[in-house]
Amino acid sequence: MLLFLASVGLLIVGYIVYGAFVEKIFGPDPGRAVPAVTMADGVDYVEMSTPKLYLIQILNIAGLGPIFGPILGALYGPSALLWVVFGCIFAGAVHDYFVGMISIRHNGESIPNIVGMTMGPVAKQIMNYFSVLLLLLVGVVFVLGPAALLAKLLGLPLMAWVAIIFAYYFLATMLPIDKIIGNLYPIFGALLLFMSVSLTVMLFASDHAILPQGLDLANAHPKNLPIWPLMFITIACGAISGFHATQSPIVARCLKNESNGRMVFYGAMIGEGIIGLIWVTLGLSFYENSAALQAAIAAGSPSGVVYEVSNGLLGGGIGTILAVLGVVVLPITSGDTAFRSARLIIAEYFKMPQGPVAKRLIIAIPLFAVGILVSFGDFNVIWRYFGWANQTLAAMALWASAVYLAKAGKLHWVCTIPATFMTAVTFAYISAEKIGFSLPYNISNIIGVVAGAAALAFFLYAIRRPAITPAAAE
Repeated sequence: MLLFLASVGLLIVGYIVYGAFVEKIFGPDPGRAVPAVTMADGVDYVEMSTPKLYLIQILNIAGLGPIFGPILGALYGPSALLWVVFGCIFAGAVHDYFVGMISIRHNGESIPNIVGMTMGPVAKQIMNYFSVLLLLLVGVVFVLGPAALLAKLLGLPLMAWVAIIFAYYFLATMLPIDKIIGNLYPIFGALLLFMSVSLTVMLFASDHAILPQGLDLANAHPKNLPIWPLMFITIACGAISGFHATQSPIVARCLKNESNGRMVFYGAMIGEGIIGLIWVTLGLSFYENSAALQAAIAAGSPSGVVYEVSNGLLGGGIGTILAVLGVVVLPITSGDTAFRSARLIIAEYFKMPQGPVAKRLIIAIPLFAVGILVSFGDFNVIWRYFGWANQTLAAMALWASAVYLAKAGKLHWVCTIPATFMTAVTFAYISAEKIGFSLPYNISNIIGVVAGAAALAFFLYAIRRPAITPAAAE
């Protein structure tokens, strides 16, 4: 229990200390006009309260990643706890904060435009395609995952739940942000709170040994899969997620004041990290060992583990239903904004105003048609591609933020170091995995390290060129 509480304490201290340090580097201006006021349109640019935006942000970013990812990450042992804690503080929350704040400074721009502004038109075009691809994968993954849980919980056939969830996503994508998202998210937030608190309390009250492995960092994976780079891809949203770079601009369009950015962006990622810690702890404590956890995953996927843990700790009935629904709301509230983000990115690409309903339909209908087609694919393959694409986008967003800081003459290392690390992780992963090049792990690791070092060297060379001017970041 003490190890879990210490991990949560480190995340909170990280928010207070390192979060304040990161905020000071950016330098929010409380008196500066924000896009919610200067570009108000009643659809996407709508001024909302800070507590509500914090709730929207944490529900937007916390999909299946901080649950399924940590469950799979727990197979590697307690090292998963360390990655959630330090990944959140020094990488994930930094990533989310800078993307959100840069977006506020530039009229609520989406991540492709932020990348284009900092890294040039070619990078912008790559990011446009990459972001929409990732958002489609996220939307599909966050349909199939919750649909499987709801089918298991409530009995309605899987495809019926898929249809219901897609219908909700379509409405949430089309309607003004304060109509569905703004009104339903407080209810969803209550379910999330119930799930997080009740499962943690009941685990502590049960006869299960809490984190019996202590801080034994030896690789515990029953298939002996390597911690590097697999664990850093697998845990995904629980520590750092490129998907968040597509979500922070949604909230940036609604923030009342720049000074609230640390609570909304950095703080929401810390909140997601706590959810990740809960599910790593449940995976390491509810099951006797990693082999038993692996068997549960093989028998029913991570969604089966969620149901088994909830039912086992809460004894079935209404408690289990509420806990599983608390898990379901996470992907539901990320999938809806994934499609919304895709609509906005496509609209920016074609310079198509989104006030008129007809303009939104022109983008939304083909977007959902593609998403429905992709949903018939193999979930496991889609998840692996999502994991790689997610962390690759995180690396790109961190590099863009590092360039932005360098242009402003500010301390860029807070973004440069995690960007280098994530570049190495993603190159090593895609080099080794079957969805990539299937190279031996030792060769793939060398490729990853070389790629990270090369990216860092190119960045340091580029920022020395006279084209970099502080005025561009003002």
